[in-house]
Amino acid sequence: MKLVPPTPTTKAPTERFTGDVYLNSLHNGEAPSRLVAAIVRFTPGARTNWHSHPLGQTLHCTDGVGFVASRDGSVILMRAGDTVHTPPGEEHWHGATQDNMMCHLALVEHDNGESATWLEPVSDQDYEAAHAKASQS
Repeated sequence: MKLVPPTPTTKAPTERFTGDVYLNSLHNGEAPSRLVAAIVRFTPGARTNWHSHPLGQTLHCTDGVGFVASRDGSVILMRAGDTVHTPPGEEHWHGATQDNMMCHLALVEHDNGESATWLEPVSDQDYEAAHAKASQS
């Protein structure tokens, strides 16, 4: 057992995120572990690009309000205490609503060193559609 020192907060790379997003890495598994864990903080309107994970992803919202949306048009409004799982290979995005910050714990497993396939940015139209769909729920 060992105490792991905290990592510095870093700004998320602009080629994978829209808006201001901040990351704190918690764990980057070394064999036999494959766990990758991070705290991700989104400012209002900020979001990931479309992406997928070879072994799926679990998100646990710790604060605020945000979305998880998939290519089929499904949208989940995520609030503090909610946990959302995306299955392996499902293209999706997640981020904060227009008026709220959102923080989540992101848990994935890497497969031969790869934990995500990053795709194109989420368009403003797709982001607005998620808002509209969530407000109908």
